[in-house]
Amino acid sequence: MIRPAHPDDVPVINRMIGELAEYEKEPEAAVATEDDLHRALFGPDAAVYAHVVEHENADGTVVPAGFALWFLNYSTWTGRHGIYLEDLYVRPEMRGHGYGGALLRNLARICVERGYARLEWSVLNWNTPAIGFYESLGSTPMDEWTVRRLDGDALVAVGSART
Repeated sequence: MIRPAHPDDVPVINRMIGELAEYEKEPEAAVATEDDLHRALFGPDAAVYAHVVEHENADGTVVPAGFALWFLNYSTWTGRHGIYLEDLYVRPEMRGHGYGGALLRNLARICVERGYARLEWSVLNWNTPAIGFYESLGSTPMDEWTVRRLDGDALVAVGSART
């Protein structure tokens, strides 16, 4: 079952973000707190969305198997919004049940229903299992584009410069 995240999901989503950071070999980079996540998802200026996929165990208990965290972007070329998928994560022991594909299909459905033009995300170049999975769904790489980032001291320097 896939459902929009609720405020009481924040602790488990935050733990799964930590698990994802560990998998992506950057556990020290995941510094967001539960309060940060709660504010982003459910605060007065919330602009981030999350969906949780649940797994029903043989004994009938339901546990979170993974999540998708996303926000709206906008294409000046199409004149329409799209979804940018920030994180897609399925716990290792829950993989193979189709939960990752279900989360992506859910986001694609939201795009179609709302008239959004695109569903986009980034994947680490070394993550060949994820790349293969994404290609199996028909996604295409944006080979001529390179992601750029300002953060830390560089962000402060640019943000502090006189215009």
